[in-house]
Amino acid sequence: MKTLLKGIIVGIGGIAPGLSGSVLLVILGLYQKALNAISTLFKNFKKNIAFLIPLIIGFGIGVLIFSKVVDFFLNNFEMQTRFTFLGLVLGTIPLFFKEVKRNGFSKKYYIFIVVAVCVGIALFSLNSGAFSQIKNPSFLQSVLLGVAVAASSIVPGVDSAVILSTFGLYELYVSSLANLNFRVLIPAGFGLLIGAFLISFIMNFLVKNFYTATFSIIFGLFISIIPSVLNESCVLSLNTTSAISILFLIFGFIVSFYLGNIQKNNKRISHIFKRKEI
Repeated sequence: MKTLLKGIIVGIGGIAPGLSGSVLLVILGLYQKALNAISTLFKNFKKNIAFLIPLIIGFGIGVLIFSKVVDFFLNNFEMQTRFTFLGLVLGTIPLFFKEVKRNGFSKKYYIFIVVAVCVGIALFSLNSGAFSQIKNPSFLQSVLLGVAVAASSIVPGVDSAVILSTFGLYELYVSSLANLNFRVLIPAGFGLLIGAFLISFIMNFLVKNFYTATFSIIFGLFISIIPSVLNESCVLSLNTTSAISILFLIFGFIVSFYLGNIQKNNKRISHIFKRKEI
């Protein structure tokens, strides 16, 4: 049940612009376990499948439910919603940099980060309009949708919304989930499975053999995606909408930062309440 509930939270990250399901897997302490379970599925099948099934079911529930929520708020309160997501993303920066520095970090890895930022900006910002939004996809485009979702769910810090928007697939993704368009969802499911196995195997290899370099590149890509959370409708001015948007940005940052070290923060809060009782 705990894994199912965590899967639902991860599913929210899979649909929200700026967030990433894999970011939440890291925050919840499930990333390495999920990566290893997928890439070595048949080596210890019963144990791996017992862990993955509730996680995947929870992920599906989170995506299906939250797709409608995101669709509603983006259509009716786009600026406030995007600033909330921006706050959530900014709050994960300390967590990711901590992960980058965890295992033999040195100054040379700043080069990896800077190069990854430049490549990410070139791919996701400067070429953001290179592909028009796809409304009536072919079978291959639907499969590509699933592969893209798998990649953004497995690679920490890579936002599915930005990746899909870059390839003109985000609106298709949200509308297909919200309207349960199985003509798109079934082939996308095949792409999701294929991409999950292939990318998990690659990421497992990279993390085990080139941990710091891999996370440095991932961190750089993550930083490059942050400006894409906002769009031309998110221009601040002296009005109530802007004020509310800033408040939601701060709220999102606090929530995300708190979740980044939830166990330590829970202990701090418990200690404060105990001191008050004394």
